[in-house]
Formats: sequence, C-alpha cells, structure tokens
Amino acid sequence: MTEKKILDDTFFMKEALKEAQKALASGEIPVGAVITCNDRIVARSHNQVETLSDPTAHAEILAITAATHYLGSKFLDKCTLYVTVEPCPMCAGALFWARIGKIVFATADEKRGYLHYHPKIIHPKTKVKKFVLEKEARKIMEDFFKNKRTEEN
Repeated sequence: MTEKKILDDTFFMKEALKEAQKALASGEIPVGAVITCNDRIVARSHNQVETLSDPTAHAEILAITAATHYLGSKFLDKCTLYVTVEPCPMCAGALFWARIGKIVFATADEKRGYLHYHPKIIHPKTKVKKFVLEKEARKIMEDFFKNKRTEEN
C-alpha cells in the first residue's frame, strides 16, 4: 500500500528550508520561502541580496513576484507564504499589498522582524501562524551568523 503524502504546514515549511539551504550555499543570509495556492507550490525563492546586489531581493519579495506572475494576479489572497524567518517590515508591507491569505513562519527575527516594529502592518484579513519547524530554521540562522563571526576574526 502506498502512503499518501500529507501536504500540511510542516511539509511546505520543509520546502522553504530547502530554499534557505540554497541561500546558505551561495553565501546569502539563509532565508527561504515558498508560496502555495490550493496545496500546490506556485513560487519558491531564497535571499539573493548579495547575488543580485539588491537590498530588496529578500526571499519573500522574490517569491511574491514569482507567484503574481505565475497566477496572473497582483493579489495572493488565496495563497499561503511559508518563510523560514519572520518577515521584516519591508516584506510585511509587500505582503500587505499582495493581500496574502496566510503567512506561516518558522522562527522569529528579534532584531528586524515586523512584529518588533509594526505588528499591524500585515493585512487585517491575513492569518499568521508562527513557529512551524522553529528549531530547524533557528539552527540554520545561528550557524550562519556564528560562522560569519568566525570568518571576520
């Protein structure tokens, strides 16, 4: 008997973690994102700030652009964003304008996360779910910055 894959928040966050690993492999801050619609991935991305020399090339922004192009709509109200780190205020603002239906993030960003600065920046209809696979996402970030500090010394 073949076991059916369960497409849930954990499944899709694992896909976002794969994107974070791609960012890590290319020397970027390891943040990954996927956007789903009807349990199907319609966009995936990871941070490319250094690669593109673009301070706006965050995983969320790139995923929003890919999803809107794929779906042919500027609104993502029937979509879910899975992102490994809490969005920053810039990304939260873009998610507001895209009217994303749901945001699922793995780990908080205590220094630059939108909840620290402006928790109401998210669209009032957007649902938010926190801390899905938090331990895994936090470890990737901690290891990245630990290695960065070691390189600098």
